[in-house]
Amino acid sequence: MREQSLNFLRTLVNTPSPTGHEVRGQRVWLDYAKKFAEETFSDAYGNCVAVLNKGGGPRIMLAAHADEIAMAVNYIDDDGFIYVRKMGGIDAAITKAQRVMVHTRNGGVKGVVGNVAPHLTSKDGDAKPPKIHEIFIDIGVSSRKEAEELVRVGDPITLTDEFDILRGDLVVARAFDNRIGTWAVAETLRLLKESKIKLNAEVCAVSNVQEEVGLLGARQIAYSLKPDIALVVDVTHATDYPTVSKAQHGDTRIGAGPAITHGGCNHPNVVARLEEVAKVKKIPLQHEAMSASSGTDTDVIFWTRGGIASALISLPNRYMHSPVEVVSLKDLEMIPQLMAGFVQSLKRNEQFKVKI
Repeated sequence: MREQSLNFLRTLVNTPSPTGHEVRGQRVWLDYAKKFAEETFSDAYGNCVAVLNKGGGPRIMLAAHADEIAMAVNYIDDDGFIYVRKMGGIDAAITKAQRVMVHTRNGGVKGVVGNVAPHLTSKDGDAKPPKIHEIFIDIGVSSRKEAEELVRVGDPITLTDEFDILRGDLVVARAFDNRIGTWAVAETLRLLKESKIKLNAEVCAVSNVQEEVGLLGARQIAYSLKPDIALVVDVTHATDYPTVSKAQHGDTRIGAGPAITHGGCNHPNVVARLEEVAKVKKIPLQHEAMSASSGTDTDVIFWTRGGIASALISLPNRYMHSPVEVVSLKDLEMIPQLMAGFVQSLKRNEQFKVKI
């Protein structure tokens, strides 16, 4: 991977971006994306947009969510221990015994999630996974008064695990979900800007907020931008490791290329064009089926303003919603190549419509 692009990915992933508190991560994204855009802006809740070939047609939105799952300070007991509330799909069981950072108005406060030693726990019956309200954080104080001088109810909390290279092109970090997506849309903008191919479309690269708590930012920005087409980038579950049922969850592998989804919110003609572009560019694709929903921003973008022709492109991700998410850089690099090729394929004012 290009060194500047890898450094951008590392910085983006390592910058805390808890859902509803994405400002720091959005600043990193905008500072990078603006180098390849004619215009950048953000809206009331922090959705960020970088525009290339303004005034072109059709208008295509390349979107991914900036937020990561997190916790929030919910209660402080008399001894200064912090109890938490979920912000998105946190797994309480794997949160135990982790180092965390509480993000306050005055900066970060270090803490650890308490874990009772096995010597002090009852041996009766099978151990049950903890519930989120049973999780507590130790920030090294001895009273509620001391704790309240440092933190307050509502402060977001993230795990402190950061980007690292596991082996070869495999990398590990917390919250690749979904900074890989915002990285990919920014990189697509770079590829288009640096290409000599003249664009017909107006390209709006979007880093949107609050996906993890209801696909909220995507609703806002899709309504405001009024795109004709949308490509959404997110992660999908890799199923190439022990105990995962391929019969139930499909066969999606790290290193075998990005995945595209069929059905539902995925417009069949947009999906077909992606397949055509991938074939020309020799990009291997994996395929996923969906039933009622994709669980991504695509679900809310496609029905906005009467219907936006949309498709989802996904990066296989092992151990999603954990501090040790694993992805392939080779798979990741193919996504901006695929999206750039799609944008370059668009004819002037081309529309995608199902023929009846």
